[in-house]
Parts: sequence; C-alpha cells; structure tokens
Amino acid sequence: MNFDWAALIAALPDLLQGLRLTLLIALTGLAGGVVLGVIAGVALTYGTRAAAFPAQMYVALIRGTPIVVQVMFVYFALPIMMDIRISATSAAIITLIINSGAYNAEIIRGALQGVPGGLSEAGMAMGLPFHTTLAHVIAPIAFRRALPAMGNQFVNLVKDTSIFLVIGVGELTRRGQEIMAENFRAVEIWTAVALIYLLVISFLALGLRVLERSVRLP
Repeated sequence: MNFDWAALIAALPDLLQGLRLTLLIALTGLAGGVVLGVIAGVALTYGTRAAAFPAQMYVALIRGTPIVVQVMFVYFALPIMMDIRISATSAAIITLIINSGAYNAEIIRGALQGVPGGLSEAGMAMGLPFHTTLAHVIAPIAFRRALPAMGNQFVNLVKDTSIFLVIGVGELTRRGQEIMAENFRAVEIWTAVALIYLLVISFLALGLRVLERSVRLP
C-alpha cells in the first residue's frame, strides 16, 4: 500500500481546526483547574476539618473514577438532574476543569507541605497575618516546587482532550476520525494526527522546561 501524501495534505486544514479546539479546551481546563486546585489544595493543607473534608471527598471521587465516566455524567446525567442543556464542548471544558482541579489540588498540597515550616513561623513572629504570609512568603516557593508536576499535568490535559470524541466534540482526534471515515485513508490520517500531537506536546514540554529553569529555586 502506497502512502498518499496528497490525502494527508488535504486533511491538514480540518485537522488544524480540530487542534485549535483541542488547545482551547486544554487551556480553559488548565486555567479553571489551577483555580480549583489552589482552593482545594489550600483547604487540604491549612483548612479546618469542615473545609478539608469536602476537599478530600472531591479529590478522592475524581481521582477514583475515569475521566470518560466523568464526561458522560456531565454531558448526559447532569442536564437531567438540573434540567439544563449543556453543549458537548461545554461538557468537555467542565469535565477537564473538575478533573484537573483534583490532581492540581494534590500537587499544590504537596508543594505547600514541602515549604519549610520556619518560614510560616517567621512571618507570624513578624506580626504578619497568615493570609499575607501565605500569599507573599509560602506561595512563591510552593509555586516553584509545584511547577514541574503542574506542567506535566497540562501536557496530560492536551492528550486527555482526545477522550471527548465520545460525546462528539470536534477536537483533533474526532476530526481525524471523521476524515478517515470519508476517505478511508487510515494510515495517512492517523499518522498526521499522531505527528500533530507529538509536535504540540514537544513544543509544550520545551516551553515548560525553559519556564522551570527561569523560576528554579536557588
């Protein structure tokens, strides 16, 4: 069987459209997941029992269930329970935020616990409120410690978007599937999809490595 380069080139515009949606979902999931992860991570580390318990349940529930089950619940079950309509793309974004928030919470918890306790004690000895000590003393160091793991989590987010083809989101993998169904050039199309993912992930990994070096702890 000959490799049809023409089929691959013809498919690129549609695949790049899918890539744009993939990156949009991943970036939105990253932003929302970081916010949710910070809230849950701080609650797990410094919160009262009443604050920490819901965070623990949230992390356990999300980390203990597959993301494909989570998106099915958000897309099919949640609209029935709440009597609302959710688009496939919105369901994908909501799922990714909730999923990444749970993993980020554990990353942030570990980073906060890794900051020497003496820094917090020094802030309190200087009369600083705890939230000031947390924001200006503990958080910058914890961020540097958490960055490599959070970078890996973002790379995983980009790959996890391929799962959303099960609810019809037109991301990169779904676009490849639709094109292949039209021209039956499976080798060419899936080679193109794999190469696009590889290039994007490699670029992200390089950028994250540069960022890690720039904020590395002395």
